[in-house]
Formats: sequence, structure tokens, C-alpha cells
Amino acid sequence: MYLAIREMRFAKVRYSLIAIIMLLVSFLVLFVTGLARGLAYDNAASIQNMDATHFIMEKDSDHRFTRSQLNDEVVQQASLIAGKENVQPLGVKMATMTAEGTTDKLDMTLFGMSPEGWLLPKVTEGEAIASGGTGQVLVDRKLKDAGIGLGTVLVDQASGLKWTVSGFVSQESFSHSPAVFLNEDDWQQLQMMTSARPGVTSSANSTYNAAAIKANEYQTEQLGAVLANAEIVTKADAISAIPGYKAEQGSLWMMIIFLFIISSFVLAVFFYVITIQKSSQFGILKAIGARSGYLVRSVAVQVLLLSAGSLAVSGLMIQAIVAILPSGMPFQLQFSTMALTSIAFIAMSLAGSLLSVWKVSKISALDAIGRTAA
Repeated sequence: MYLAIREMRFAKVRYSLIAIIMLLVSFLVLFVTGLARGLAYDNAASIQNMDATHFIMEKDSDHRFTRSQLNDEVVQQASLIAGKENVQPLGVKMATMTAEGTTDKLDMTLFGMSPEGWLLPKVTEGEAIASGGTGQVLVDRKLKDAGIGLGTVLVDQASGLKWTVSGFVSQESFSHSPAVFLNEDDWQQLQMMTSARPGVTSSANSTYNAAAIKANEYQTEQLGAVLANAEIVTKADAISAIPGYKAEQGSLWMMIIFLFIISSFVLAVFFYVITIQKSSQFGILKAIGARSGYLVRSVAVQVLLLSAGSLAVSGLMIQAIVAILPSGMPFQLQFSTMALTSIAFIAMSLAGSLLSVWKVSKISALDAIGRTAA
């Protein structure tokens, strides 16, 4: 520790340059990680927020809600196995809507469900919707930016149905579009209007796209055996099947991985060059009794201090950036995610310094003394 700090204080410019490089790289790693997590959550927030452990979907629907159709019989059979209170029918439909009196089109995702069930999110403003009535919906708060408020009438472009916004919910979206929640009566009416359109066919009993369930492993096995024309899908698989989810996350995480690799290479090259330049000094230290382990620890401490320092400053910069980001920016960097990313960054930095550590251990005191004398 003493040798590492003394050397860093002596060569301030040299170590300041590498510290700046590591600061920029670590900031970029944390920011892209937060962006990846934010986009993932924005793409599937409504599904992630549900308390369901699994979803029942139509067989061969590729685990996609919009490709699945379930009838009442499937929901009733599932209720007998998992318990009626643990099964909730769920409708999912992408829609284009406008606020009455305007021409601006808004892409939304409609969710049909029972207001008395455990699927409906908590209302943050306004009033909740109820069963038995029609014409009331809950919408995500992001729609406020589009001019939607309490009492606004939304018009579905496909069916012509109208609903009045009775309340707002928070952080509810699907496939990057804000969520709109209908009760079961409004959902059934929407289904009938859709099936009445020319060229559109719909089974009379096909009322929902999926059923959300709370079930243990034994119950899911029973459901899979009983429901021949349906499949039991885990929440994680259902989220991964959302269009564009895998491609989007794959691209972002590939960027993060390459940033880790680049940072470790930059650090490895920097410390290797410094080690070569200091090989004579290291050799003399060995000649007067310094052990290789002591010198290796000195290099490792320098890497650790630079990595930890750059991450600490990067964390403060991220907090400042988050404070000024627009409310609609999909950015999410929780403390646990930041801690894991920081640990991985430090580990990659230490791994990048292994070349320098190997070089230090191979320095010969006699060779170093000979070069110094020459």
C-alpha cells in the first residue's frame, strides 16, 4: 500500500490520465447498464409487476400473449387445480387510440382483467375501475405527457369504442407502449366489436389471451397434463417472448461486455508499459530484500484504487445525470445492479493487470542491477 500510494503521488500526471480514461469507461458502463435495465423494464413492466408465477397460453403461440387465445373452459379447468383465487384471466391487445376531439394517434396496450382480482395495479391518482360497469379505464402516468388527464375520453381507432380515464397507474407499459386497463365487461365488448369486423374471425368462447396463475411446481405439472391445447409459460419466458425484447437486450449487453473487455485491455497495456519502464527499480527493490509478493500487491493496489475511485466518481455523475433526464427516459439503475456492475468492473480491471503482475514476478534482481550499472 505504501509503495503504491507513493508512486501514484510521484507520477501524478501519468496516473491522472489513466484515471480519466477509466472514469469515462466506467461511466459509460454504468450508463449503458442503466439504459439496458430501463429499456427491459419499459418493455415488460406490466408483466413484471404482476404477482403471477406462470401464464397459461394457447399451444404453439410462441409464448406470445397477442398470438394466444383461451376460452372459458381452460380458465375453469385451471381454477380447479390451482384454486379459483389463484387464476386470473388476462386479455392483451395492441391498439391505436386518440383523445376525443383531437387527431393525434397514440399507441397503447389494452389489458382486460377483473378489477377485483390481484392483477390490477394500484391506482396512484383518481379512482379505480369496477366490475359491472363500462366506459372507465386506468392509464399509465406517461400518457400525461401526451395531454391525457382525468376525464379524458379515449377513442379506439379499430372498434370505435370510447372509454373515460378514471385514474392513473405508475410504471405500467408493454412493448414500450403505455398500458390501459379495462374491466372484463369492456374487454368482452371490445372482443365482440373486433370479431364483427369484416374479414376477422373469432371463436365465441375465445375471450382472453392468457390466464395468469399463482402455482407451485406440482400444480404446474398437473395443469400441463390436463390442458392438452394449452401450455404453461413461466413469467421469464413470457417476458423474453415480447417482440423485440431479446434483440434489444442482446445488443445492449453486447455493448456492455465489450466495454468491460476494452477497459481491461486499456488497463493491461498501461500497467504493462509502466512495469517495463520500472523493471530496473523493481529489480533493485528485489535486490535489497523486497519480495515479489510485495511488489505484486503494490500493482494490484494501484489498479484497485484507480478502479474504485473511477467508479465512485462515475456513480456520482450517474446520479446527477438521472436528476436531469426526462421523465419518459427508460433508465433504471438500482443499487444492487450498480454494486454488481462495479464488482464486475473491478474484477475485470484486476484481471487486466495480470500481465503486469506476471512481468513483476519474472524480474531478475541481477539483471536489473546490471542494466543500472551499465
